[in-house]
Amino acid sequence: MQWSDLERKVAEHTGAAMIEYLSEPLAVSMGEQWFEIAAMDHFWVVRRFHVLQALGGEIIGNAKEIGEVGCGNGLLQRQIEIGYARGVTGLDLNEYALKRNVSARSRVCCYDIRDRKPEFAGSFDLIFLFDVLEHITDEYAFIEAVLFHLTRNGKIIINVPAGQWAFSSYDRTVGHLRRYDIKSLRAVARQTGLTIAEWTYWGLPLMPILAIRKVWLTMQRGRDRDLIIRKGFDTRVQWLNEALGLLCRFESVPQKMAGSSLMAVMER
Repeated sequence: MQWSDLERKVAEHTGAAMIEYLSEPLAVSMGEQWFEIAAMDHFWVVRRFHVLQALGGEIIGNAKEIGEVGCGNGLLQRQIEIGYARGVTGLDLNEYALKRNVSARSRVCCYDIRDRKPEFAGSFDLIFLFDVLEHITDEYAFIEAVLFHLTRNGKIIINVPAGQWAFSSYDRTVGHLRRYDIKSLRAVARQTGLTIAEWTYWGLPLMPILAIRKVWLTMQRGRDRDLIIRKGFDTRVQWLNEALGLLCRFESVPQKMAGSSLMAVMER
């Protein structure tokens, strides 16, 4: 079967979500081992959702159609399903991640946003772009493609890693090209005709751990890439995961000081 025959056909049921193949899967700049570690109960995934609720909970509640570019294994989709009883149309090219998508009521599509299919033109009034932009070489062309899918008055909620000082072999291994601060993120928004309406750093209590991770990984040159990802993101034991989750709760958001991540609401 040629790829032109696949549009809007369910090509595979994986035991998780049903995948619609609207574009051909492509290799992406992302360490696949990350999807084996990231789970609904991982402290960082939980904290990211709490920050989203604080910054954009009302936006989610009021949105008519929600999409996520770079949905991966569907953790955010599932969180929205549980927390807001809403479906989120997930769009991604990473077949490895899509086959592990845990969403229960959301549409899951293997789709290249650069294809700009007419059925998706202006179809979402809220788009999540979570931990995707740092993997993209041409940020501006990518955001322009995202905007094709957004309504005239729509909003984008974006999350990116913060602090270029913290860039390490972990970032390179998982496919990060850069980390951001509010100045660099505003520059991306401005050049694509967007403004940042709300924003916050988060993960301030994790910054010492980030610094330690960078030093430790610098000493591990030549190590296997899967090992780097596991050591850099896996909390390994339940007590450590719970302790880091508790540590994160000492941070109030929104806050403008510093953090390991940056979340923002962009609008036209």
